[in-house]
Amino acid sequence: MTEPVLEAEPEFAEAVLGDRLDVARQFTSNLAKYGEELGLIGPLELPRLWTRHVLNSALVAPLLRPGVVGDIGSGAGLPGIVLGIARPDVQFVLIEPMERRVAWLNDQVRALGLDNVSVVRARAEEVLLTEPLDQVTARAVSAFRKLLPLTAPLLRDGGELVLMKGANAEAEIAAAAKEIRRFKVSNVRVEVLGEGLTVDTTRVILGTVRA
Repeated sequence: MTEPVLEAEPEFAEAVLGDRLDVARQFTSNLAKYGEELGLIGPLELPRLWTRHVLNSALVAPLLRPGVVGDIGSGAGLPGIVLGIARPDVQFVLIEPMERRVAWLNDQVRALGLDNVSVVRARAEEVLLTEPLDQVTARAVSAFRKLLPLTAPLLRDGGELVLMKGANAEAEIAAAAKEIRRFKVSNVRVEVLGEGLTVDTTRVILGTVRA
C-alpha cells in the first residue's frame, strides 16, 4: 500500500489567502509532517489537506471582524491557526482541553510568529476569559444544539456565532429551536462559502447573541 501524498497547493490558494499564503504554506507543511504522528489528522487526510482543511477553514476569514474571536476545540488549529494566519488584524483565543494539542498549538503560534493568537487549555464550559468574546467559531466539534451552551455564554451582548458546519446545517438549526430561544440567538442563518473554488464548500451557521 502506497503512503498518502500531500495534496498539491491548489491554484486558488492565493486568491483565498493573499499575502498570508507563505505562512499558510509553512503551517500546512508542519501539519503534514507531524499531524498524523501527534494524532491531529487521520492517515488519509494528506491528499486533501489543502482543500478540505486549510483552505476550507480560511474561507471563513472574511466573516470575522477586528476584535477578539474565540475558537472552541481548536485541535490541530483548524480553523483557529488558519484564521490567525489569514487575519492578523484580529485577536484569537484558541480554547482546547487536551494537553498534547495545546502544546502543538503553542508550538505553531511561536513557529509562525502569530502575535495575534493565544492558547488557553480548558473545556469550553469551564474556560475563564478576562473579557467576553466578540465572535466565536468552532469546526467539527458538535451538533449546533450542543454547541450553543458552550459558545453563546462566552460572547458579549451582540456577539456573533460563526460556526463551521456540514451539509446538514439547516437541519441542525431546526433541531436547535429550543436552545436558540434559551440563549437568545437571533438572525440565525446559513452562509455557504467557496462555491466555484473547491468541492469542499464551507457552510457556516451565523447568529447574534443577546444578553
